[in-house]
Amino acid sequence: MKLSSKPAAILLGLALAFSASAQAALEGVDYEVLKKPIPQQDASKIEVLEFFDYSCIHCQNFDPVLLSYSKTFPKDVYLRSEHVVWMPEMLGLARVAAAVNALGLKYQANPAIYNAIHEQKINLADTATFKSWAAAQKSFDSKKLIAAYDAPASLAAAKKMQRLTETYRIDGTPDVIVGGKYRVIFHTDWEQAQKIIGELVDQVRQERSGKAASKAAR
Repeated sequence: MKLSSKPAAILLGLALAFSASAQAALEGVDYEVLKKPIPQQDASKIEVLEFFDYSCIHCQNFDPVLLSYSKTFPKDVYLRSEHVVWMPEMLGLARVAAAVNALGLKYQANPAIYNAIHEQKINLADTATFKSWAAAQKSFDSKKLIAAYDAPASLAAAKKMQRLTETYRIDGTPDVIVGGKYRVIFHTDWEQAQKIIGELVDQVRQERSGKAASKAAR
């Protein structure tokens, strides 16, 4: 006996819905909702905001995964990186991060910076040490990076990173916020974090589409 197409379609729909829900990020397990949302730099897109620390070994391990993943982002998604500043001594590294951000050099400079700090034990938080180290690098334009570091805008950006750290009580790194409201809960591996980020991006996109459709229907 042949089943009618309608019940079969319903069963297929239920199966797909169950599969989607099984794969979706779960609140309290994969992410938490921020009590105080963080304003995005570009509200027209979906922001993946990373709070990191160049001196953090976990950030060093996560950085290549996140940077590689960010190259695959759709046009409506972008990566924003902010260095944490828990104490005044961290402003030096935040200034390095600000200079790197200003020039869009994360992909070229980050591996060298992390290597210098963790493997070579070089104190890049110190201005003279950083400039001496940067001048000898070949994987990026060292002159431009040093000039960006010296620019008043980099110090201002570093101090802004300090205010962000304090205002939103960032107490660990790496810390990733999607859409200004969803904080990723890291598990056992970085690839799992990447998967959660992707699911949260989809969630934010769906929420925004739903709100837009609701407004249009009014």
